[in-house]
Amino acid sequence: MAEKDRQGNSAVRNDWATKDFYAVLGVAKDASADEIKKSYRKLARANHPDSNPDDAKKHDLFKKIAEAYDVVGDADKRKKYDEFRKVSAGGGGFPTGFTRGGAQQGGFDVNDFLRDQGAGGGGFGDMFGDLFGGGQQRTRRAPRPSKGADLEATTTLAFEDALNGTTISLRLTSDAPCATCKGTGGKPGTRPHICPTCEGAGFVVSSMGGFSMNETCPACGGRQLVYDEACPTCHGSGHGPSTRTIQARIPAGVKDGQKIRLRGKGGKGESGGPAGDLIVTVRVGSHPVFGRSGDNLTIEVPVSFDEAALGADIKIPTLGGQPVTLKIPAGTPNGRTFRVRGKGVAKKDGTTGDLLATVAVQVPATLGDTAREALEAYRAATGPSSLRAKLLADSQ
Repeated sequence: MAEKDRQGNSAVRNDWATKDFYAVLGVAKDASADEIKKSYRKLARANHPDSNPDDAKKHDLFKKIAEAYDVVGDADKRKKYDEFRKVSAGGGGFPTGFTRGGAQQGGFDVNDFLRDQGAGGGGFGDMFGDLFGGGQQRTRRAPRPSKGADLEATTTLAFEDALNGTTISLRLTSDAPCATCKGTGGKPGTRPHICPTCEGAGFVVSSMGGFSMNETCPACGGRQLVYDEACPTCHGSGHGPSTRTIQARIPAGVKDGQKIRLRGKGGKGESGGPAGDLIVTVRVGSHPVFGRSGDNLTIEVPVSFDEAALGADIKIPTLGGQPVTLKIPAGTPNGRTFRVRGKGVAKKDGTTGDLLATVAVQVPATLGDTAREALEAYRAATGPSSLRAKLLADSQ
């Protein structure tokens, strides 16, 4: 299998050394990245298999276009490709039949050529090995740092704590490096060796529709190394559950259902990567007296019939403060709302919302003799009610 892979890589290098990817894309060698992208998109649309289901020639051309753009459309690969063609014979590739790791009879050994160019046994060749998929052995690279996972949690606050802000304790369970193997995935005391699947790269190259992409190696999980014996705790995954308690500050004025993002409080990063975030969904408990409407507090104020009819000065509570006096004008209808400035919710800009007091006129369930006589006298004095006259007229 290894010999077949080496032969395959050698064939790819022989093939690519003679290809002019700029010509395939129809652009000049000094074309800008935008010009290359524009030409690629135009050619890809014209030759895409979906648009030409029965045209084998266009299918083949589409693959060549995708292959060319995969190299010269990537700044790093393009640089290496250009340098490779410069050092090849006359800029047109190595002579036919060149090999790496042993010259064929009448052929050309690329290792000898690279050494002649001052590359020694590695550096320069390794640079082109990145472009062509590696030589006899791929150089092992350090794993890329990756950000930790974002975590989610839910907390319920008292009504007053949501308005004023508070610090809460949250107990989190998340994925973390295994405590037994320290994230290696191997049984402690056993020695690792380079993953044979990815040859220590941490990723494998897969092709789809003419495009190549890197995927995390399924054998080593991107760790580049494998162990003959897996960790008995995590069974080779390198991960395990971790429980911890954190302190989180919830800002003042948070609303029911609001999500708070706490930077760096999520799962731990890997290979030196930053921690993820913690997203806390806040649930706010109810209050026996006050409600909330945006940045305003609300309250329903019961008033008697005579207070609404004759007017009155009444005291109403405020949240966390002294009661205030509310002036009820004579003839106030049921449901009218009064605004008390500055007695609501603290805003982000440092100002405060208002307290909205809505009048609820109360009708007595029972009347004493004196009260009944007074109301009957009121009825006699005002005459028959005309409140429903318009209602009846409009219904005709």
